[in-house]
Formats: sequence, structure tokens, C-alpha cells
Amino acid sequence: MFDFEATKKLLDDEVKKRDTKNELSLQKADPLLVASKYKDEYVSLICAMYAYGNANMIVKFLSSLDFSLLNANKQEIVKNLNDKYYRFQSKRDTQELFITLNKIKKTTTLQKIFLEGYHKNYDVMDGIFSLIETIYDANSYRSRGYEFLIGKVPKKNPTSPYKRWHMYLRWMVRDDNLDLGLWSGVRRDDLLMPLDTHTFKIGQKLGLIERKTYDFKAVVELTSSLIRLDNKDPIKYDFALYRIGQEKLL
Repeated sequence: MFDFEATKKLLDDEVKKRDTKNELSLQKADPLLVASKYKDEYVSLICAMYAYGNANMIVKFLSSLDFSLLNANKQEIVKNLNDKYYRFQSKRDTQELFITLNKIKKTTTLQKIFLEGYHKNYDVMDGIFSLIETIYDANSYRSRGYEFLIGKVPKKNPTSPYKRWHMYLRWMVRDDNLDLGLWSGVRRDDLLMPLDTHTFKIGQKLGLIERKTYDFKAVVELTSSLIRLDNKDPIKYDFALYRIGQEKLL
């Protein structure tokens, strides 16, 4: 159980402190730094999907990509991304992701795909699964790196935190000095926590999470605790929790 008043004051103060463009710089590396330069749902998705590992390396890799290739033909994509690999992803994985999104972009928007799933039960997981299924349907290419990048639709209940997908939704739905607010039609109070190792550990230290396992149930538990702090916009605390953990403030 957490100390409601003390925790709310701590996190509200951090949210106010962090809600500034100064939080997105090369000195404070974050994939949102790259996404915010383009303010595009497709570019932002790529930035979110590659957002694992060292923050400086993430930003360095993303900054090296030519996102105009999302509008290019397959031959140009393959040629110009011939040396773009990152950790678990080969250059082929990167090329195929651009090829896939190029195909989807010609016919629809990611927002529309998400909303078709989300509006069934106003469950963001349904929207995420709709996006994942569309990406796989658009391209038959498969590899371990490619599937790690995109994720999978579970046969039953999800166990993965789907951190990068929930972070992408935060960027798209919320609108402040950090998040992009490119989408409408999604309620902020339906968003789930983009749980990573920093927010998981800080959530435990603050008593917001009792669960010991880093999984989807921990996502739901932390989100539920944050709803008590702000039932209209609980995920506004994500970036503040992340920075507290990253900067070892607790």
C-alpha cells in the first residue's frame, strides 16, 4: 500500500518539472527526441519499436535512418537501408519493416487500424493487436529479430508488458510538451502503463506495485494505482517515473 498524499505530491511535482522540451535532448537521450522532430505516426512507430537497450544507442540508430524512405519503392528502401542493423535486428529486418509500413501507408492510417480494434470494447490491447495483425498480414517476411520488434498476438491472456506499444500510444494520444497528441478518439484513461525496468522498480519502491514479476499483470496493477492519483490521465506519470529511475533519485 502506498502513501497516497506523499506519492501524489512527489509524482505531480515530477510531472510538472519534466513537462518541458528540455527533457528531450542529446544530453537526456530518449527515442521521443527523434519522433518529435517528425510528428508522424509511422516515424513514431519505428522510433517506439526500436526503443529498447541503451537510450543513447537508440537515439544514435534512429537518427541515422532516412524516414523519407517510408514513401520510397522497395528497391530504394533495400539500397538505402543496406547497413542499418540494431542489436537483435539485422539490416533485412529494418528493410522489411520499412517495406511493410510503406505498403500500409498507401492505403490507410495506423490510427484507423488501431481504432477499429479499440472501439470494439474500448480496450487498448485490442487496438494494439489490430495493428500487429495488420503489420504481419502486409508482409510474409519473418525472422526472430523482426518478430521481436513487432511482438505477437497472444492466443489467450497477454503476459508480455508490451512496453514499446504502450509507449507509442502514450506519444500518440497524450498532448503536452513531451507527447505528440497526433491521434484523437482514444481516451487517456484507457491507456496502460509502458512498463520498463525503471518504472517497475520505482513502482515497487513507492508501493504502487506489489507484484514481483515484470509482466502484463504488473502493468495493470501499476496503471490501477496511477488511476487513483489521476483517474483522467494516469499515464502522465510514466515519463516522471522513468526519469526518477533513470537518474536514481530514489
